[in-house]
Amino acid sequence: MDFAASFALIAPEILLAVSGLALLLAAAWGGDKIARPIAIVAAAALFGAGFLLVPTLHDGLIGPDAAAFGTLFVADSFAAFAKALIYLASIGCLIVAPAYFSRLNAMRAEYPVLIIFATLGMSIMVSASDFLTLYVGLELNSLAAYVLASILRNDRKSAEAGLKYFVLGALASGILLYGISLLYGFTGATSFGAVNAALVGELSTGALFGLIFVLSGLAFKIAAVPFHMWTPDVYEGAPTPVTAFFATAPKVAAVALTARVALEVFGSQADAWRQIVLFAALASIIIGALGAIGQENLKRLLAYSSINNVGFILLGLAVATTAGASSMLVYLFVYVAMALGSFVALLMLRDEDGNLYETFADISGLSVTKPLIAWSLLLLMFSLAGIPPLLGFYSKFVVFQAAVEAGLVAFGAIAIAASVIGAFYYIKFVKVMFFDEPAGKVTGSSGAGHWAVLGICVLIVSPLGYLLTPSLTDLADKAASALFFAI
Repeated sequence: MDFAASFALIAPEILLAVSGLALLLAAAWGGDKIARPIAIVAAAALFGAGFLLVPTLHDGLIGPDAAAFGTLFVADSFAAFAKALIYLASIGCLIVAPAYFSRLNAMRAEYPVLIIFATLGMSIMVSASDFLTLYVGLELNSLAAYVLASILRNDRKSAEAGLKYFVLGALASGILLYGISLLYGFTGATSFGAVNAALVGELSTGALFGLIFVLSGLAFKIAAVPFHMWTPDVYEGAPTPVTAFFATAPKVAAVALTARVALEVFGSQADAWRQIVLFAALASIIIGALGAIGQENLKRLLAYSSINNVGFILLGLAVATTAGASSMLVYLFVYVAMALGSFVALLMLRDEDGNLYETFADISGLSVTKPLIAWSLLLLMFSLAGIPPLLGFYSKFVVFQAAVEAGLVAFGAIAIAASVIGAFYYIKFVKVMFFDEPAGKVTGSSGAGHWAVLGICVLIVSPLGYLLTPSLTDLADKAASALFFAI
């Protein structure tokens, strides 16, 4: 084993781990008064870790050259693509957080440190090529996420969100671990490649149950139906910057991990898990669309929107081809921009005293009082609905195209019909903001950081985003091919 090569492959993780430990010591020494500098350094560390991914993304690194520490870790182009999205989303959430917490006198030095460690866990998750590595990364991310959800200790909703997330997360972790133990018992291995080789041929009943338990545990992490029940409550109760983080970076990590497990570990048994994934995909699309219709709280509505979008992503995974995996990655990129932009826009719905507003009644007539925010939300909502010529339409199109090419025409048709249902509550934003009488509540100003993040997200989902599609498609194709290359 070449340790020098292995350490070179895990350079982003080393940078994040060292930065996290150093910032933790700084937080303990300096206290909350240096929280903003710590957040700046944390964002710089994430940017540096992302910069280290450029060669892997450009070269499309796959195969044995991407393996580190034997079969424990793989730093291929698929992992690099997912990590780049995770780091960018985390940076965006760090930029917009200080203004929110400062208003509450609750900007804690631990917040950016927890973001760093959660991101480190996600980085390990997407590069896992062994179930032991997978579990270590998953728990590192989860432990930081539980604290982030309840970081406002004096807020009842935040404490409730953290408790719900912890209890249900522990349940999902137990289900996943039981599935891993079943697979180990029936295959004698924990390495993805070894388990895949052992599952070739007829699938035993025990291994099938292991497969089901593993996918069920991962379905909780991506908030797919029927393991979605925690999402609206946690998204509503957690502080909005934390909700923005949950809706983007961990979602990318969980989806990427699910794709790697499904295609690398269970790739030879695609017929066994495809029906499970197709059910979860269609159920998520339909329930996500129907569940959002009656919501008045904007964060709960976006939680159901997240569930709805996970369904489309899973439809790409169910194709179980390179084209399907590539379409899934393209959708993830666009989804991160749409979700992050939407939650940043919610953070900008404030009065002159900094009090935030989160309901439809609060944004009534927003186009009169805050036209830039209203138009930004309009573009983001129409993109989430998949209305052309916005980039959200393209992301849905590539997923449907992959499904049709794989012969899943009926499922694609159902997904398209359900997306029409989802358009209802996205258009409701437009109706309330542009056609209702102004409520006059949103009168406060927002900082440059909020406008910068919102502006970038809106530009990506706008028709100008199509300029990115050639490069995006090329990177997604390279990343997807890594999942079908046995190490």
